[in-house]
Amino acid sequence: MAKKLTLLGSTGSIGTQSLDVARAQGYEVYALAANSNVDLLLKQIEEFHPAYVAVANPDACDQLAARLGGVAGAPKLLRGAEGIVELAKMEGPDVVLNAVVGIAGLGATLAALENGHDVALANKESLVTGGHLVTEAAAKHGTKLLPVDSEHSAIFQCLQDAHSAKTLTKILLTASGGPFFGMKREELAGKTRADALKHPNWNMGAKITIDSATLMNKGLELIEAVWLFGLPPEKIQVVVQRQSIIHSMVQFSDNSILAQLGVPDMRIPIQYALTWPDRFPGCAPELDFTQLKSITFDVADEETFRCLAACKKAIAKGGLGPCAANGANEEAVRLFLEDKIGFLDIGRLVEAVVDSDSFGGSYTLDDVYECDRMARQFVLSHI
Repeated sequence: MAKKLTLLGSTGSIGTQSLDVARAQGYEVYALAANSNVDLLLKQIEEFHPAYVAVANPDACDQLAARLGGVAGAPKLLRGAEGIVELAKMEGPDVVLNAVVGIAGLGATLAALENGHDVALANKESLVTGGHLVTEAAAKHGTKLLPVDSEHSAIFQCLQDAHSAKTLTKILLTASGGPFFGMKREELAGKTRADALKHPNWNMGAKITIDSATLMNKGLELIEAVWLFGLPPEKIQVVVQRQSIIHSMVQFSDNSILAQLGVPDMRIPIQYALTWPDRFPGCAPELDFTQLKSITFDVADEETFRCLAACKKAIAKGGLGPCAANGANEEAVRLFLEDKIGFLDIGRLVEAVVDSDSFGGSYTLDDVYECDRMARQFVLSHI
């Protein structure tokens, strides 16, 4: 029987590639959620015929309702962030794939886990901002977190030998280095939005592409790996792998290292999260070693790319430190994409908010949202 999939964030880069996988595997799409791209969402509804659709933006939801008016078999519409959380709760799907961007995905992740659904997680901010809430929910309800990020999928794949996984001593988290690899701070000062959006290897949305350019994305992934795989941050090493062919590696107690390789195509980790523990032919191309001339490694420059250093500080502080770093980054990236601050201001602001408090201790979901609000306000008051 084909799997049923609820897909949150269906019109984004991960969402559209997830539908490539669903199409190739013959999955039934039970529900879709998006923010505001009505035109693309309509095309997805016409092809996949979901029973439910949620639209976060109220105006976009009204537009979609008007365009679906009178259409036979039209899905039931849900409105706003609450509608997306409601979709995540619904009985029916075999798995919920959360590809929402930012802290906006946290509520849906928790709702899915608490209502008995396994979650294919592309929304790294769920673990970054509310790591102990998410992992506790999964443990309490016996549900699974299946990583979709290419790096965490690689680590997950390398740990499928459960006996060897017990001796895991180190994670080697790979990074492409982004478009500005090798540059120093003085070279980065005048970099524009257009410069930062030219990623050398991956086709991603604007926010995550900027995060790759600042190395914030790697900092967030380091925090995510702490929660997913149970190693302390000092046992997770960021390694620059410019070709994005090795997606990450693990080291065991005998110093043996396993790596997962493949072309830089997100449909590979998306598909593995949806088919795990099985593997099936997919729509991503194979890696052609006759065309692969070299695989290189380098060190991530934390002195230049301060976002990575800030994330390490944040996870070391614990508590809401990572949440504060994430909130500051989301606000700073928004301002950068609107040409209101410079490229280097992103790292400056993220590091400043992490340094502004101790952030330790336990927290509730309300605390997460309040910390996020305060971090964004901090950025606005310091530009």
